Amino acid sequence: MKALRNYIDKIKPQFQKGGKFEKLESTFEAFESFLFVPDKVTFKGSHIRDAYDMKRTMIVVVVALIPALLFGMWNVGFQHYLSHGESVGFWDIFLFGFLKVLPIIIVSYVVGLGIEFAFAQIRGHEVNEGYLVTGMLIPLIVPPDIPLWMLTIAIVFAVIIGKEVFGGTGMNILNPALTARAFLFFAYPQDMSGDKVWIADKADAFSGATPLGNALTGHFDQLPSFNDMFYGLIPGSVGETSTIAILIGAAILLFTGIASWRVMLSVFVGGYLMGLIFNWAGANEYMNIPPYYHLIMGGFAFGAVFMATDPVTAAQTKKGMYIYGILIGMMAVLIRVVNPAYPEGMMLAILLMNVFAPLIDHYVIEANIKRRLKRIKIKA
Repeated sequence: MKALRNYIDKIKPQFQKGGKFEKLESTFEAFESFLFVPDKVTFKGSHIRDAYDMKRTMIVVVVALIPALLFGMWNVGFQHYLSHGESVGFWDIFLFGFLKVLPIIIVSYVVGLGIEFAFAQIRGHEVNEGYLVTGMLIPLIVPPDIPLWMLTIAIVFAVIIGKEVFGGTGMNILNPALTARAFLFFAYPQDMSGDKVWIADKADAFSGATPLGNALTGHFDQLPSFNDMFYGLIPGSVGETSTIAILIGAAILLFTGIASWRVMLSVFVGGYLMGLIFNWAGANEYMNIPPYYHLIMGGFAFGAVFMATDPVTAAQTKKGMYIYGILIGMMAVLIRVVNPAYPEGMMLAILLMNVFAPLIDHYVIEANIKRRLKRIKIKA
């Protein structure tokens, strides 16, 4: 590493102002900060000093996603061989899934980071580390058989329209990964819904329906067991099937303080409450599903842990976080039960509440101001 450090220091002047490659300064700084701890320090004024910078924060989130990623790779292979009725070993199963998911990850990072670097060069800004997480989230929320050209178009749309037009990382109002999924869902619904897309190279005679797909078509007798859904032995998006793998990631995020436990808990509470309300109404079989089933079906758990907790697009006030999370959980279950056209309500619920998060914070702050003004009048 010392030799690499010396080499980088040697060529660094060529990328600084007046150097031969000064136009690529932000690109060089991005690679340097990725490889080494930045050597920039503060010199004056009061500053908050912390061991966690943006790079470390994003890397922790990526680490938290690894359990869902690894299980997702294995499950892609497992579902494939299960559909063909073949019995193979663990490593054969994992290798099949690995080879299916790896191209999706490569396309996600190459296309997304390419756009990020291009915008940084055009604006003369530093390359932000935000896409390190987005680039991993997108492969985990799409079907394993998604055509790569469709994925490329969705990523271009999500990064440019959903992020860069607002000013880049930290300025976007919508979660970029969910923006990509929403684009795919509405532009290419045949590749994002139905029974054919959730199992890679599926045998024609095999159903391939997800739990939400069975519920949507009224086949409640064909719903997988609670254990199968909790462990993730079901068809679905690459990283969304295993609740236990997602909870491992949640533990990492909560232990490191990266994600808000208020948002995470509130989403699960909101979803459970909406399930109880539907149980009370009992207008059809879908409403009679046990409330806890909703928490492990589809992308609910993944969305609650990794999407709703996005600090940029979520509510910022403490009370606002509770309101924001509960509304996401309730709306996700409401959409999937009441509107069969959108079985995966979690995506739409989070995107909708991303838009309303600033409004929630505004009214929470206004309420606090009014309460303090009343307190002053009483004392006076």
